[in-house]
Amino acid sequence: MMYMGTPRDYEFYVAVRVMMRSLARIGADADRVLIASADVPADWVRAMREEDGMRVVTVKNLKNPYESNLGGISRRFKLTLNKLYAWTLVDYERVVMIDSDNIFLQKTDELFQCGQFCAVFINPCYFHTGLFVLQPSMDVFNGMLHDLEIGRDNSDGADQGFLVGCYPDLLDKPMFHPPENGSKLNGTYRLPLGYQMDASYYYLKLHWHVPCGPNSVITFPSAPWFKPWYWWSWPILPLGLSWHKQRWDDLGYSAEMPVILMEILMYAIIITITRLAKPGITKQCYNRRPEKQNAMVQGLIKMSAIMAMLIAYTIPFFIIPRTVHPFMGWSMYLFGVFALGVLVSNAFLLPLIAVLTTWIAIIGMFFVMAFPWYHGGIVRVLAIFGYAFFCSPFLWASVVKVMDSLQNMLEREPFFTRLGEPVQETEFSKLF
Repeated sequence: MMYMGTPRDYEFYVAVRVMMRSLARIGADADRVLIASADVPADWVRAMREEDGMRVVTVKNLKNPYESNLGGISRRFKLTLNKLYAWTLVDYERVVMIDSDNIFLQKTDELFQCGQFCAVFINPCYFHTGLFVLQPSMDVFNGMLHDLEIGRDNSDGADQGFLVGCYPDLLDKPMFHPPENGSKLNGTYRLPLGYQMDASYYYLKLHWHVPCGPNSVITFPSAPWFKPWYWWSWPILPLGLSWHKQRWDDLGYSAEMPVILMEILMYAIIITITRLAKPGITKQCYNRRPEKQNAMVQGLIKMSAIMAMLIAYTIPFFIIPRTVHPFMGWSMYLFGVFALGVLVSNAFLLPLIAVLTTWIAIIGMFFVMAFPWYHGGIVRVLAIFGYAFFCSPFLWASVVKVMDSLQNMLEREPFFTRLGEPVQETEFSKLF
């Protein structure tokens, strides 16, 4: 399913394409269908039809009567009830409805043997609607539309709360085991956990061992900013690299490369100009005078320097395309911070090593998090905290060094005329 109106429409578009192509690559013996709202861009629909081989079914957004219950997350979930359109696909005997944040490790064609409704409990009390099996039926669909009109109880205001209300007794149903003769079952069933392995299970032991059913599908029902397609998700969350491997194999990164090349050129120009301009900056010879700048001016200059350093570490993060490969994303971030750090160092006459101490610490943290041979998630977390504890004295020393350098600079008056003073041209100033 795909709809528009969220801050991350493009990211989910890329995620849908990668997942659908991965299903084709592992040999899933089924049509791949996208339920798309009518406002999905036409060029996206064309690409998914012609390049990815999907069947795209265009639908009108279902009005969510529970929108007021969603609070601040309404933009993300108010249209998830479009999933109900899966029951209108009556051309098919069974439909497996899947969210775009799934990674398929192997074929799951046996799911088409399940009954009229089947879902996984990754929560002890509520099943998860990131993957479920259904038998299409217009009668069921119309009944659900009636439930929306009368306002059936919905615990979360989105699709999951609504469907849990439609199938409240699923927890008491038997576990699904596919018949060996390939026949289809009737009724409702619980699916084994291996069909929706929550990524958070992985981070405890850093390997998969879900004894309940085949380890087939990984899901990421975590905070939206840590979905696997974001470049910063790895190495913070090791599984992010699995998704990007699938994208590398199935789709590539050609859409983001023009932006990446433009950023590389921009940062290279910043470094070059800054290094060439450095003699001109440092030649602003500082001449001691008995007068001192007032405290307000000094405070503003110090604040400007601190803000410039913060901007140098944050701006590169936000201008990198979100769905690039982590190797490209982190390389661009570090290159951008280095370029802007050099600029800040020269502009405020700060020691470069002090400005870039945090940059060096980030590189070290990257390798600590990416180390692939931890014995478990707890050991990894302890290593990260240990590294942070080790770095803290160096970071504090860099802050002290920056503040001392700023104070030394402010104790000298630049060789500029003050506002309102007559310009006195000297032989020294003529040299410039």
